[in-house]
Amino acid sequence: MKTFIYKYKHGWILSYMFIYFIWFLYLENRTDIIYTSMHSWVDDYIPFNELFVIPYILWFAYIVITVLYFFFTSKEEFYHCTAFLFIGMTICLIIYTLWPNAQDLRVTDFERNNIFVDLVKVFYANDTSTNVCPSIHCFNSIGAHIAISRNARLKKYPVIQAVSFVLMISICLSTMFIKQHSFVDFVAAIVLSIIMYFAVYKLDYSALFVKEKKTEEEASL
Repeated sequence: MKTFIYKYKHGWILSYMFIYFIWFLYLENRTDIIYTSMHSWVDDYIPFNELFVIPYILWFAYIVITVLYFFFTSKEEFYHCTAFLFIGMTICLIIYTLWPNAQDLRVTDFERNNIFVDLVKVFYANDTSTNVCPSIHCFNSIGAHIAISRNARLKKYPVIQAVSFVLMISICLSTMFIKQHSFVDFVAAIVLSIIMYFAVYKLDYSALFVKEKKTEEEASL
């Protein structure tokens, strides 16, 4: 047991989820808040399609499996993946806090009655239409696929890469086709993903650590 804990002690970073859920639930239950309505002309051309609730649900497994894969296989890539996701999610929460936003795109009169519509109704009932821009669903999906596409081991399996890409696209589309998010939320998630990609994967922070090490050595003299 001690060996397992020592080997996977990097899992401490997952404790962030407690902070995230508390913060998010607080935002979801705020009252007397004036929200900015998110809407784009593109939304008017996107029809409601309850079948997209399937990839919307698969998002939960997609993110969990991706994070756990890197947790057990590569500490460095685990840190990169979670840094991308968690810092981005925190930025989203800050935006929601300082700039409350919501959408009014949800369907009220369903043309069909089936299990997929019932699932959509469950999400409507348990998830408010607030705190939507940027879309965390879209942002996390993009982040997960970036991590998967960069992994040397997974690059050897084109099928996994293709499935991940299709799932990422399907999840992003699902947020708009079941009217959980506006096209604006999707675009904002892409912009945030680009920023986080360069911040996490492209910038070289080694010079900072070298400078810090030199400062410590000088202080010890």
